[in-house]
Amino acid sequence: MFESVGWGEILIIIVAGLFILGPERLPEAAAWIAKSVRKVREFATGAKTQLREEMGPEFDQLRKPLEDLRGLRNFDPKRVVTQHLFDGDSDPLGLKDVNGTNGANGTNGATNGASKPNGYPATAAQPEPLKPGERPPVDPDAT
Repeated sequence: MFESVGWGEILIIIVAGLFILGPERLPEAAAWIAKSVRKVREFATGAKTQLREEMGPEFDQLRKPLEDLRGLRNFDPKRVVTQHLFDGDSDPLGLKDVNGTNGANGTNGATNGASKPNGYPATAAQPEPLKPGERPPVDPDAT
């Protein structure tokens, strides 16, 4: 109910209450609010318990659609489309592991000519860089 109320808003309410009610009546007002909130919670719990006792197992059948509706509150279109199209695969294109390391077992993706997780073949080992004054080898096919 009060998920969007932050500490800043609470501080503003306290300061406003201090100015409106004064320091003498503010503790009494806070105690009254706390007692009222406690009563409302007790009434809600009592009503829920009474409803559950009267309805029996039908209460759970009524509650399930309401829980499904609560799940729609956190609706994320991107997640739903990904789940629908790719059967819940969180990384359907293999892009999660682009840097060549596999997060599952920590091994390098370029092992023994096997394909990388993204589907491309692993690259061959890179030759050592040339030392100063050394020339690259000549390719006989390049003329």
